Amino acid sequence: MTRITSLLGALALAVLLGAAGPPGFRSDIPKGPTPWTHTRFDDAPGDFAFAVVSDLESGYRPGVFDVAAAQLELMRPAFIMTVGDMIDGGTEDVARLKQEWDDFDALAAKAPAPFFHVAGNHDMTNLTQRRVWEERYGRRYYWFVYKDVLFLVLDTEDYAPERMQQIYKMRADYLAARKTDPANAFKLPYASLIESKVGEIGPDQVAYFQKAIADHPKVRWTIALMHKPAYNRQGPGGLAPIEAALKGRPYTILNGHLHRYSYSQLNGADHIMLGTTGGERSFDGSAGGMDHFMWITMTKDGPRIANLRLDGVLDKTGHVPANGERLCITPKC
Repeated sequence: MTRITSLLGALALAVLLGAAGPPGFRSDIPKGPTPWTHTRFDDAPGDFAFAVVSDLESGYRPGVFDVAAAQLELMRPAFIMTVGDMIDGGTEDVARLKQEWDDFDALAAKAPAPFFHVAGNHDMTNLTQRRVWEERYGRRYYWFVYKDVLFLVLDTEDYAPERMQQIYKMRADYLAARKTDPANAFKLPYASLIESKVGEIGPDQVAYFQKAIADHPKVRWTIALMHKPAYNRQGPGGLAPIEAALKGRPYTILNGHLHRYSYSQLNGADHIMLGTTGGERSFDGSAGGMDHFMWITMTKDGPRIANLRLDGVLDKTGHVPANGERLCITPKC
């Protein structure tokens, strides 16, 4: 009888301690006034947070991405996305390309969460780089669903093979001229080439994503990631057909490429260009010039987006991780 009484008493106490809040919350204040506002905790089962890193190239600054990787290890996102330009590229030397990807993958491995690749123009400059990518990572563009959110990962270097090689040669001439004759470099064809600014999305890719969107009509949100702002390209090769397929549902567009953060709303949706996570950038304090990563928390009401500057995420000692304070990552330095 004593054992039964003890068990009933323990059960009553457990009920009493849990009466002041939802499962997982306990207190010795069962009812009446409480020193907290409410117990509607902001941890719904469907919520999750992921991170997006931006351009590492061009103008790679050693050590900066290591800081981001260390900070992300502290933050613990469910996964990490990018908007491309993770290697220098711009070569047809397969051994060099493989080494560059080995080096980057070693950086990405410092964060424990899965890393999802997105191709930038540095990553996908020529047909050789396209082949190396496909051998190493598989598809250049793809989709996935996580907790009822549809992610579309686009390739904005989606040119026909002959055109891709033409652009590669024009780009190489332009970059060489920038080193020897910067004034005249901007007179070369690549400087005014539409593909260099907004990229291209080919018809097969458009059809692929139109089908993916049609096959997932009831997801709670869609997030599209790409390197170049293809939504700024008019006519064939632009994002318009894919955005038309997204009409009537909530979605967000994220891209990189210009190394300067900017925000706009088009077609009723957020279109956000990220800054850099270790690439070349301005240090004059002007708007958009910053090293950062994006932190996105998906809620039942949509994404909540925060941009965390690398000079502002400190570890438990109050310092920038990975010896980041020795680097130039502040707005002005």
